[in-house]
Amino acid sequence: MSIPQSGGGPIEHRDQLAEYLASGCKPDSNDWRIGTEHEKFGYCKDAQKPIPYDGERSIRAVLEGLRDRYGWNEVREGGHLIGLEKDGANVSLEPGGALELSGAPLETIHQTCDEVNTHLREVKDIADEIGVGFIGLGAAPVWTHDQMPLMPKGRYKLMDAYMDKVGTTGTTMMRRTCTVQVNLDFGSEADMVQKFRVALALQPVATALFANSPFFEGKPNGMKSYRSWVWQHLDPARTGMLPFVFEDGFGFERYVDYALDVPMYFVYRDGKYIDALGQSFRDFLDGKLPAMPGETPTLSDWADHLTTIFPEARIKKYMEMRGADGGPWRRICALPAFWTGLMYDQSSLDAAWDLVKYWDAETREAWRVEAGIRGLQAIVGGRRMIDLAAEVLDISRAGLKARARPGLGGMVQDERHFLHALEDSVETGKTPADELLEHYHGDWNGDLSRIYAEYSY
Repeated sequence: MSIPQSGGGPIEHRDQLAEYLASGCKPDSNDWRIGTEHEKFGYCKDAQKPIPYDGERSIRAVLEGLRDRYGWNEVREGGHLIGLEKDGANVSLEPGGALELSGAPLETIHQTCDEVNTHLREVKDIADEIGVGFIGLGAAPVWTHDQMPLMPKGRYKLMDAYMDKVGTTGTTMMRRTCTVQVNLDFGSEADMVQKFRVALALQPVATALFANSPFFEGKPNGMKSYRSWVWQHLDPARTGMLPFVFEDGFGFERYVDYALDVPMYFVYRDGKYIDALGQSFRDFLDGKLPAMPGETPTLSDWADHLTTIFPEARIKKYMEMRGADGGPWRRICALPAFWTGLMYDQSSLDAAWDLVKYWDAETREAWRVEAGIRGLQAIVGGRRMIDLAAEVLDISRAGLKARARPGLGGMVQDERHFLHALEDSVETGKTPADELLEHYHGDWNGDLSRIYAEYSY
């Protein structure tokens, strides 16, 4: 979950809302960057239960260890240590205590993977000393809602109270799901539109390739990505595949119209979250917000509001790909490679758009649903997901080759090797979810406790 935004002045006219989004445009592709975010569940090794916020074996202890040993700077809220920041990256807490790295914007997948590797080594170093483990999965495999502690952040307290009023899975999303995502740049409004359409249409392919949540509350849940199902039943006002993005005339202004129709969660003032649940940002613009009568918003308020919108892909000053489950170490680097190959080479972006431009909204939604249930075994309109994924990977691979960004001091010519984990899945037909289910029904004999020792970082 995002941290409070800052630095925005008063909104004096509505045009500023679209201008805020457009200010992220980077016309020179040499300025485009890659930001990788990933979440992982923490647990006490002996009891195999979620770690609390406080105590000798806790989230706070992990954050303090990272701060003291590796030079991270504190982020506090209401006296609580709730995050860290250093060198353009930050470590934050998900509502149920999952730990997230929001990486710095970097030039290559080599750099972002080095960042991920360094972070996981640091976390493992601290965690091992206090008897804590971390595991990358799309959903908590065993733990119940009541076992997942709500972290001491004002944003989460408000959201937790609101979630059961809209949809059916909001509190599950907050406490018991994890993802890996990548943030990418766009060069212009037209470039944003093309990338956004490709991102939404092909998000189900990422869901299938990264499917890694086949268990929930101690048993198989009948899906390859339970996390995907959770998001599908969360809050229709702020989630989904955004069919309007594919309509003629779509651009920053149309996204502003959509965002203004999404009910608010809060307003952040003087270190506190003010309850604005279900209220309208349009009213806020007019000085008629019930939570703050007579006051009008700042651009920081607008930036905060944009972080409360959760479609499969979304835009702020950059674009976020949000369809993948959290997963094993090597797949964390595969996700930014997958999308960078598709988005950062024009020939590959054009090829990806050619692949999906004739799909209608029903087809895109069908892929979304089927990907979560069946993963690479999904079939829509007679087409197999595994074949679609193979074609998309070919396009991504070509894009990474064309980028030709070397690594390891020039010993590696480009970034294509980061796709190997996904290529293996297409070759075998098995995602992490399929492998976990094979273990569960095979050598684990239905004993899910085995997952911690064998799949933790």
